[in-house]
Amino acid sequence: MRKFSMSVLAVTVAMAVSGAAVAADDLSPALKAAMQRDLGLSGPQLAQYIRAERLASQQEKVVARQLGRNFAGTWLERKADGSFGVVVGTTSMANARSVAGVETRQARHSLASLNTAKAQLDGQHGRAGAPRGVYSWAVDLPSNSVVVGIAPGAEDAAIDFIARSGLDANTVRFETMREAPQRRIDIEGGRGILRNPGDGYLYACSIGFPVTKGSTKGFATAGHCGDTGEIVYQELSQWSLGVSLGSFAASTMPDGNQTGPDRGWVQVDNTHTLQPNVYGYGKGDVTVHGSTEAPVGAALCRSGRTTGWRCGAILSKNQTVSYVDNAGNPDGTVTGLTRTSACAEGGDSGGSYITGAGQAQGVLSGGSGSCKGRQGRNGGGNSYFTPINSILSVYGLTLRTSP
Repeated sequence: MRKFSMSVLAVTVAMAVSGAAVAADDLSPALKAAMQRDLGLSGPQLAQYIRAERLASQQEKVVARQLGRNFAGTWLERKADGSFGVVVGTTSMANARSVAGVETRQARHSLASLNTAKAQLDGQHGRAGAPRGVYSWAVDLPSNSVVVGIAPGAEDAAIDFIARSGLDANTVRFETMREAPQRRIDIEGGRGILRNPGDGYLYACSIGFPVTKGSTKGFATAGHCGDTGEIVYQELSQWSLGVSLGSFAASTMPDGNQTGPDRGWVQVDNTHTLQPNVYGYGKGDVTVHGSTEAPVGAALCRSGRTTGWRCGAILSKNQTVSYVDNAGNPDGTVTGLTRTSACAEGGDSGGSYITGAGQAQGVLSGGSGSCKGRQGRNGGGNSYFTPINSILSVYGLTLRTSP
């Protein structure tokens, strides 16, 4: 079992705008400025990548169908000359067909086999939990492997965890994470929503997306932002309770060694008006047009009370993350998350992820690091969101959108 390759994944600065076809000039000024700031792109570079992402969206299902069981995923990445391209992985080059603008690359493992391998780790966690220092696991398309996020010095514990799962060592890579992922609740700064559970503290989170259920109004957010039935308040000013917005109609978040999703929604009073927008923090609000899921490598931005607009790229999907508290103890293992390179901090939890085309992606669950210094620039952050479509489906909600 000592065959595992140890590596720190290089964050691929692969940016795109997903959903409906859109040109760089059609982007919201707030998103365009934030993408260029956080991802280190010039205007022409952003425009070129938008064209590449559009090609990826058009070809992904077609190529997957053509390659069948040999399909190893589609992603976007930056080339050595600074341009952006579309890559398709396949376990059999003999079945590959040439597509203009798309690079076909030999892969050892199919996407189906990698998904099965990742599920083995989910199963092992369900039986015995994850050892201390093993933070996450997900399929990573560019490296054609299952990447396990671990704390420095936790290699032996991770190897034992993987060995007990029965997973093939050749399928796995390790990513050393300097900081443990934590739920993004904080008691400092910013704006958003507050809850007051009566323990002497106020707890802050952020609104995700306005939704409806029949004639009932509400908004989606993270489950760890409040318990079912708990009242949610407007944050009138920093750490100042405003009016009651409503209460959690449903909420789920695993604690300790438990496993499950991190999702919830708040039913708001009918006196409040829902707007199909994501707040732009003084740089222009972004209208929500739908919830078309963006591919791996696509650019997106998130909005939250503590750090405002922050952008990055989608790195992997269906990730399982074992959070820890400040003492290093298990704080719940969340499944079905999407990992991004957008930074986030405490209090941003529950906040919105959206593409430049106005396609809602999800609500912030947690992350590691901060938005300060290098971590907050050039897509160098690390955060996880619960996909909005899963929240809508489970709770029977309808996303509030604008044509």
